[in-house]
Amino acid sequence: MLIDAHCHLMDKAFEGERREVVERARQAGVGHIVVIGESRAAAEAALAYGARADRPGPPISVVAGLHPHDAKEWSPDYESWLRRLFSAQAPKRLSALGEIGLDYHYDHSPRDVQRRVFETQLALAQEHDLPVVIHAREADDDLLAGLRNFPGVRAVLHSFSSGMGLLEGALALGHWASFSGMVTFKNWAMDDAVRLVPAGKLMVETDAPYLAPVPYRGKRNEPSFVKAVAERVAVVRGVGFEQLAAETTEACRDFFGIK
Repeated sequence: MLIDAHCHLMDKAFEGERREVVERARQAGVGHIVVIGESRAAAEAALAYGARADRPGPPISVVAGLHPHDAKEWSPDYESWLRRLFSAQAPKRLSALGEIGLDYHYDHSPRDVQRRVFETQLALAQEHDLPVVIHAREADDDLLAGLRNFPGVRAVLHSFSSGMGLLEGALALGHWASFSGMVTFKNWAMDDAVRLVPAGKLMVETDAPYLAPVPYRGKRNEPSFVKAVAERVAVVRGVGFEQLAAETTEACRDFFGIK
C-alpha cells in the first residue's frame, strides 16, 4: 500500500471528476490520501467530503490551517474557527495543522506577517498536540528558527526542495520530510536529500493537482501518480519498491495517526 501524504483533493481542478480520481488511486495501490485544507473553504469541503457515506475509498485524512500565501488573511475569527475544529473532534477528524510555513519566493503576504502567523499556528499545534505540515520556500533560516521555538511540535517538510541545512536541522529536531514528483524532474539535483532522511521519517506525496511526475508531466497531477514518485525514491535510496512503500506508509501512519 501507498499513502499520498499531501494532496489538494478539493481543488477546483478535480471538480466533476473526484470520484474517478479517487478510484484510480485505489486501483494504483493507494490505500490512504491526506487531503490538505490550506484555507477555511478547502478544509470545510474536505471534512464534508470525508463524511459522505457514498464516498468511494480509499479513506482520507484531513489537514486544516492557513497557507503562508494567505497569511495576511489571518484574523481572530480564523483562529477561533481552527480552535473549534481542533477541540470538537471526538474522535478527531483532523490529522494535522497545515499547510503552514513561510514563502519568501512569491511574498504574497508580507514576511513579518508570515512569520507571526506561522508561529501562531505552531503554538496552536503545540497546544492541541497536533503535527504540522510545513511549506518552505526560500525561507530556510526563519523556518528552522520557528521550529526550534516549538520543540514539542512534530512537523513534516512537505514536497522538500529547500537547502540541506534546513533538512539537516529539521531531522536533528526529530521531524519528517516528504518528497513529491519533483524527484523525477530532469533538473532535480537533490538525491542526497532523499538519501539523508532515515526510514521512519520519509514520506511520498503528489501535491496534486500540482507537480505531476514523469511520465505525466504537463498533465493534472492526481493521487494515483504517487506510485511514480515512490518508484523513483526507491531507486535513489537503493531499496526495493515494496520496502519503500512499506516504510513510507508506516511513517505516514505514525505522523498522522492513521490506523
